[in-house]
Formats: sequence, structure tokens, C-alpha cells
Amino acid sequence: MKRILKALTYIAAGLYLLVDAIFMTVAKPIAKWIDKHVPLRRLRDWIRSLPPYPSLALFSLPVIVLEPVKPIAAYLAATGQFLSGVLTFVFGELLKLVLVERLFSLTREKLMKIPAFARVYQWYSQAIAWLRATEAWRTLESLARSAREYFKTTGVRLANWIERRRDGQARRRSK
Repeated sequence: MKRILKALTYIAAGLYLLVDAIFMTVAKPIAKWIDKHVPLRRLRDWIRSLPPYPSLALFSLPVIVLEPVKPIAAYLAATGQFLSGVLTFVFGELLKLVLVERLFSLTREKLMKIPAFARVYQWYSQAIAWLRATEAWRTLESLARSAREYFKTTGVRLANWIERRRDGQARRRSK
């Protein structure tokens, strides 16, 4: 029985890491965009000025507040509100990861001064590196690239179609 529970625990942890890693590929560009386009200089300066343990508390806050979104999303999906559950999960996970990414980039040096955090971060980095080295991850990356390219070309086609349509309507109105 212990062997089965141990295997299930590894599977659950692997799935959790996989979901977080997939969402992080979306959250990082969002966090970088926010950093470039949202002028919160005073807030960033205040966050950077915090000592290590208050930085850890602030860094932990989005995880503590937004991690319960997952079971709420599962409940919504299980009670027949599938779309609400999916939207709740996606929005909550992206918000959590964007906040965590921004806070980590602002407090990384301070957080690494905490020995336990540095050890956990090293373990997490190794787990992510292992996950990205798997054939499954490479397949997902390939599918994601294909999907991005498909949506990009579809968006360009749609924009061109809308532009042609507008031009046609403008010509008809001018006649």
C-alpha cells in the first residue's frame, strides 16, 4: 500500500510541476510586459528594500492567497460548471504565477540569503530542468510552437480580411 501511495504522490507532484511549468511559459512574458509597461517604480523600490524574511513573506503571499483557487475550480467543474471551473483555474493560476514571477525577480537576491529557500529553489530548478529534458516536454513545446504559429497566421489572415472588408465598405460609401 505504501508503494502505491508513494507512486501516486510522485505522479501528483509531477503533474503539479507540469501544470506550473506550462503556465509559467505564459506567465513570464506577461510579467515582463507588466515590468516594461506598468510604471510602479516606488512599489518596486519598496519591495527591493525589504530584508530577506519580509521578502519571503511577501513572495509567499500570492501562493497562500491564490493556491486555493485550484480546489475551487475543481469543485466548480465537478458540479457541472465546467467553463467557470476552467476559467477560474486559468485566471487564478496565471495571476498567481505572474505575481510570483514579478516578486521573485525583485527579491531573488534576498531570498537566496535564506538557506532553506535556496535549497528548495535548487531542488525546484533541478525538477524543472528534468521535466524540460523529458520527451513529453519536448513534444508539448513543439505543439505549443505549432499552436502559436497557427494562431499568429490565423490572426494575420483575420486582420487582413477585416482590413479588406473595411476598405470595401469605405469604397462603397464614397461612391
